[in-house]
Amino acid sequence: MIATTFQARRQAKAAAGYQGPDRWLVGSVAMLVLIGLVMGYSASISLQTNGMGGGILFRQLIHILLAILVAYAVWKTPLKFWEVSGKYLLTIGILLLVAVLVVGIEVNGSQRWISFGLFTVQPSELAKLFMVIYLSCYLTRKHETLGEFKTGILIVGMVLAVYAVLLLMEPDFGSLVVIALTAGLMLFLAGIRFHYFLGSILAGGVTFAALIWFSPYRMERLLSFWEPFDDPYGKGFQLVQALIAHGRGGWTGAGLGESVQKLEYLPMANSDFLFSVIGEEMGFVGIALILSLFTLFYWRVFIIARRAEQTGQLFAARLAQGISLLVVLQAMIHAAVNLGALPTKGLTLPFMSFGGSSLVANLMAASLLLVVDRDSRVKPGRRR
Repeated sequence: MIATTFQARRQAKAAAGYQGPDRWLVGSVAMLVLIGLVMGYSASISLQTNGMGGGILFRQLIHILLAILVAYAVWKTPLKFWEVSGKYLLTIGILLLVAVLVVGIEVNGSQRWISFGLFTVQPSELAKLFMVIYLSCYLTRKHETLGEFKTGILIVGMVLAVYAVLLLMEPDFGSLVVIALTAGLMLFLAGIRFHYFLGSILAGGVTFAALIWFSPYRMERLLSFWEPFDDPYGKGFQLVQALIAHGRGGWTGAGLGESVQKLEYLPMANSDFLFSVIGEEMGFVGIALILSLFTLFYWRVFIIARRAEQTGQLFAARLAQGISLLVVLQAMIHAAVNLGALPTKGLTLPFMSFGGSSLVANLMAASLLLVVDRDSRVKPGRRR
């Protein structure tokens, strides 16, 4: 009886054109989460030996469970709900960024977290996703007038400016860079005029250069990036330790749990510098595996976005493009920082770094991609 019921459901899905979630996408995300759980726990060993990390693995397992529950709720929500909720989610994102400035707690000179006693929330992680959803809604509604300066650049620029001011007040320069790059590429893929796109790149470049030039702290970060070994125990300490970690790892790594740099040499080893711990313990082979999984993720999302656009589902296509850019750009910047290719920034590795806010936001984003995949493969008359 049960087998007959499941068979009937499968036949109904097949008739509708949908045969279940994209296995490659689900598999790549699941692998990243599982490897992140193992490597993040390994990277947290210094916290445990100091008596600060008791239960850190348990907390991350709770984060994973919570993220899966949120992802399931998103999966059960029709795509149309997200299409009409963009401006409301943007408002929530702005309010969260304001709230962290009012009631947030300061850690290492940045006020990025709101404490609720037993747990903390990092609003910028959700705010980034909400911005992508809003832009997807906006670019869908205005797709016929994106060639105009007001519609294609000005309004989006004003919204980004609000986010920029709030993020810089925390400060969270890394999240601002990710959001700005994602928004710019979403506009380009949506079809704004090329000279507007070039102009936005120039304006963004000048703005970021000014933010660095007039901020002594950011200027120090930039200078230490160019010559980290000039001050290996001061401004260049983080980058030097990250490079040492990769050097020790070599081709095949020092072995799981055998990292030396995570023993209080490498700061934020289970989040901002997790990629370096992976490089030290798993070597080039481990790094190649992680980058391959993110490449697989991007490839599957590219196929999903293209299918959605081919079937006339513009919002679904824009959303898939935006989420893929958000995730992959942050992963690329995280890896580049850990490899010394970019100045040090406090960004997590999507799906892998320890922390509840990042994981919830990322699995929520992955679930939205599965919703897009589902709706783009279901025949028009059967969509929810």
